[in-house]
Amino acid sequence: MISVLVVDDSVVVRRLIVDALGGAENIEVVGTASNGLLAQAKIDQLKPDVITMDIEMPQMDGIAAVKELRKRHKQTPVIMFSTLSAAGASATLEALAAGATDYVTKPSNVGSVNESIAAVREELVPKIYALGGRRRPVGVSPGVPAAPSRPAAAPVRPARPSPAPPRAGLPPSGPGRPGVAPPGAAAAGPRPVKRAGAGGKVDIIAIGSSTGGPDALTKVLTAIPADLPVPIVITQHMPPVFTRMFAERLDRSTPLRVVEATDGMELMPGRAYIAPGDSHLVLHRRGTATLTQLSGAPPENSCRPAVDVMFRSVAGLYGSSAFAAVLTGMGQDGRGGAKVLRDAGAEVLAQDEATSVVWGMPGAVVGAGLADEILPLDRIAAFLVNRVKTGRSAAVAR
Repeated sequence: MISVLVVDDSVVVRRLIVDALGGAENIEVVGTASNGLLAQAKIDQLKPDVITMDIEMPQMDGIAAVKELRKRHKQTPVIMFSTLSAAGASATLEALAAGATDYVTKPSNVGSVNESIAAVREELVPKIYALGGRRRPVGVSPGVPAAPSRPAAAPVRPARPSPAPPRAGLPPSGPGRPGVAPPGAAAAGPRPVKRAGAGGKVDIIAIGSSTGGPDALTKVLTAIPADLPVPIVITQHMPPVFTRMFAERLDRSTPLRVVEATDGMELMPGRAYIAPGDSHLVLHRRGTATLTQLSGAPPENSCRPAVDVMFRSVAGLYGSSAFAAVLTGMGQDGRGGAKVLRDAGAEVLAQDEATSVVWGMPGAVVGAGLADEILPLDRIAAFLVNRVKTGRSAAVAR
């Protein structure tokens, strides 16, 4: 049974979340709190497996509450409950940077209370299953992975599979968070599938991520220099507004120029292009230029933007000169695209389980035998930079 503490200053919203979780198997709401200050005592008392946290609250808001929580409970998953607005997106990203694990958006434009409850249940329950059953010490082998649940990448609501039961996993990665293998440590586990002939010139890096992705992408992009000689395209499961705010945040905090992709942008070296919420990111050629194109095609893997769509597009244009990375995230988005990339001769890297918030997406790639490399988060940026450098040097030498 996964125990949940609900923290929100609104009685109506607290009741909404409690009702949404009420019918979910193996989930129990063990308590509620009306602000972050009251939540601290209840967290110590109830020791919940998962906390849902509002952002704007009196006495102690959600961001301050997360910061205070992380001083004592470094691995308890916290899911922020945010509004789908610029202010809400900015505050949510700040909360994630402070140590929150994930977020859901409050229902909007729904016709009834029952529809609101259903919307919250659809988005929140899979995340509680994925995060609440995953805390275990390093070195303890996880059980057989359950079929991963799929996150809502944007406020489109296609039919989704029933949430998977909890599976074992690991706490969020990051400084000071226990349960994560130390930097550079080798962990026993799945091995990459090396192929003869890999290691040629790299002309583009494509990255896909979901749950835990904002923190992972920040760490990776911060360690990549501005003079990277190739562009980076990114699909992170996020709704509209959030992707724009996230791109702006990365642009301010990393050496690279980071933008939310719009139609017709020419890919340039040393720049990163993030797929906007509710649109797939695909690429096309005009002469010698590679341009971005946004697609409103149906969601894939219940996601729009979807990593699979971007990966297939990259494979079609770049073939063996592409390099892909699949970072932390729920579900299996990216696995199908990784196969297309590998079939085209490209290489694929997967983040390892020990440093993934949820090892759904990278685990699916590894499980399908599609990973050329499996690396901890703190080694990915350096590997990408070196891989681009060595590949281009080899091409020049030939």
